[in-house]
Amino acid sequence: MLNEKVVKVLQENTWSLATCDKEGMPNVVPMGFREVTADGKIAIGDVFMETTVANVLANPQAAVSAFDATSHEGYQVKGTAEYVTSGPIFDKFKVAADAHFKGEATIKGAVIITPTKVIVTTPGADNKKVL
Repeated sequence: MLNEKVVKVLQENTWSLATCDKEGMPNVVPMGFREVTADGKIAIGDVFMETTVANVLANPQAAVSAFDATSHEGYQVKGTAEYVTSGPIFDKFKVAADAHFKGEATIKGAVIITPTKVIVTTPGADNKKVL
């Protein structure tokens, strides 16, 4: 579902993660510890994501948006999120966070999003195109 162009934009740029609580109140935050997994999922490490985690547990629908500020190429990835507190993704983020924060903070879990829809957000003729 995530083609080469989408993966490149995600790997090279900041992401915003959007979730909603069970009443539909949105929450959007920038993400620091993130990656596209080998199997095409979106993984995000939880260091300070109290509201986001509560939202995912109450309503698993989520979206990630990223764009290249120079080329303006961008994508929104929508999908179903789950929260995990162990496993290889958690372990990888824990090592990275421990090195970054030097013991001041650590990973508590990870949000893993299985993409269900990718939408072009690049200005132009393909804007809003579903890939």
